[in-house]
Amino acid sequence: MSRTLRRGSIAAIAAIAIASLSSCAAGNTPETLQVKPDNAAATLGANLRLNNIVVVTGVGTAGDYTGAANVVVNIANTATTPAELQSVTVGGAAATFADAAGAPLSTIVVPAGGSVAIGGQGNPSASVTSAKVHVGGFAPTAFAFKDGQKVEAEAAVNPDAGEHGLGLYKGFGPTPAPTATPAKTTTPATAPTTGAAVPGAPATGVPAGTATTPAVPAAH
Repeated sequence: MSRTLRRGSIAAIAAIAIASLSSCAAGNTPETLQVKPDNAAATLGANLRLNNIVVVTGVGTAGDYTGAANVVVNIANTATTPAELQSVTVGGAAATFADAAGAPLSTIVVPAGGSVAIGGQGNPSASVTSAKVHVGGFAPTAFAFKDGQKVEAEAAVNPDAGEHGLGLYKGFGPTPAPTATPAKTTTPATAPTTGAAVPGAPATGVPAGTATTPAVPAAH
């Protein structure tokens, strides 16, 4: 093989390798796949796959924490029949389900051949009112389905935004309860003190419009 042909072959191989690497980089980023890196995943049976399992606490939370938290997960179902998620627990604390509008749900249905994202705007939610977790650590998170299948994973615990979450979970945490506005207090009108003079009123015991006649000395 001549030197010219050899150089041409090497250049072609290098170009193909660079194009392949560029394609992988563009197609496998967390933004492209909508999957956060280094998060728990679990397989349940032959048809259910739980991806990107995270427990998200409120804004500014850190260290040992007890309070509201949301479970974030994407559940894929390759079966020909729907699957129903019946319960989720975080360290033993049960979550309540709601649809995207906030209405309570008894179960969350994963359609046949489809998937459901739980957590985040526009998605159903699984919320725990009093989870005991360590922000920046992991929490045992269990999922149970209506057909009796169960699975547990060690889910990363991240705040809505902050040092550990790095902003990846902004908007995924629990919504703070609205602060009640104290009611205005009104001071009741005070009744006038008995015997006090009221402007414009006649003197007590003297009819209005009656003139007072001075006393006349007695004749001797």
